[in-house]
Amino acid sequence: MPTPTLKNLLTHRSFVRFMGARFLVITANQMLMVAVAWHMYDLTGSAWDLGLVGLFQFVPALVLTLPAGHVADRVHRGRLFAACVAIQATVSTVLVWATLGEFVSRDLILALSVVLGSTRAFQMPAQQALTPTLLPTHLLQRGVALSSSTLQAGIIGGPALGGLLYAHGALTVYAACVAMMLLSSALTLTVRYVHHATQEAVSWTSAMAGVTFVWRNKILLGATSLDLFAVLLGGATALLPIYARDILHTGPEGLGLLRAAPAVGALLMSFAMLRWPLRRHVGYSLLGSVAVFGVATVVFGLSDHFGLSLLALAVTGAADNISVVTRLTLMQLQTPDEIRGRVAAVNSIFIGASNQLGEFESGAVAALWGPVVSVVSGGVGTVLVAASWIKLFPTLARRDRMQ
Repeated sequence: MPTPTLKNLLTHRSFVRFMGARFLVITANQMLMVAVAWHMYDLTGSAWDLGLVGLFQFVPALVLTLPAGHVADRVHRGRLFAACVAIQATVSTVLVWATLGEFVSRDLILALSVVLGSTRAFQMPAQQALTPTLLPTHLLQRGVALSSSTLQAGIIGGPALGGLLYAHGALTVYAACVAMMLLSSALTLTVRYVHHATQEAVSWTSAMAGVTFVWRNKILLGATSLDLFAVLLGGATALLPIYARDILHTGPEGLGLLRAAPAVGALLMSFAMLRWPLRRHVGYSLLGSVAVFGVATVVFGLSDHFGLSLLALAVTGAADNISVVTRLTLMQLQTPDEIRGRVAAVNSIFIGASNQLGEFESGAVAALWGPVVSVVSGGVGTVLVAASWIKLFPTLARRDRMQ
């Protein structure tokens, strides 16, 4: 039976609709990334090109995210999110057309990666800033945990479904993505909330308000930069096609399971945090979870056993979920609504850097010294980052409660 608090969350209909829309687009995105990664590796067989897919998404996101944050504070965030998802559906449609015409190429995939990165620059601030406006403050941490559960469910189902569908051809995956993304966009348009548009004129100062706020708030600066450096070093997602085919000797189905494994751990942890939210020692719990993430990454990097690799990836997901829920809850509780879009944009830059740029870093190191060296060195670096943040951000480490 749902707990009374969970029942309270589910009575907020716009929140529930938005979670449903996010689940659909996240699932579709994960399916798309599995298909694109395997398609690229089939075309080129290059670790460098797998890394470039991440880089070509990161660069436009880096350039556009701060202006996108200001847009998210001025326009209806639900409509902005819906428009971004519709553009991603268009990208999937192009891939359907190119696959049917048999002209999918390395250059086309990289060009579409630029479009995806540009679109997500606007999507991320909109979705992060929208969630706290749909719930009262006392439900926010559990709401973030439930949102994370939805996210991880999509990350679990998406790669597994994408891998299974890819066995019938890339076209099947791309077509399914189109349908799911269009449905997500339509569902988001039904979300209702009271939008308080910022009255600040568009200027360099107003666009940089989120950066200024995070820089002055050392707890937020420490938490977001921790995620940046930890996942930048410890992310092995870009190398999973190499591990699947060349080290673990499996196919697209196995790749789907590997991509889903971190989300399995994250989903289980998000359920635990929904039931037992962090109440004390928030700072040390955050830093400890990042250290565990690094150790599990090392185990994955050294493993040549499929079952152990899945387990290690699941542990990385569980540890990362503690970091995500803690960081987002701290950010939402300490940020005024009128600049939430711009602060979320700063957080999106950190997330984008840690994911897309991390994929490029992993691909580049793997191209030079091999995938095992890339993953293991990144995991060790993550542990060192977590240890050094205790000294660099003592207020974060000593943070006892969320509020």
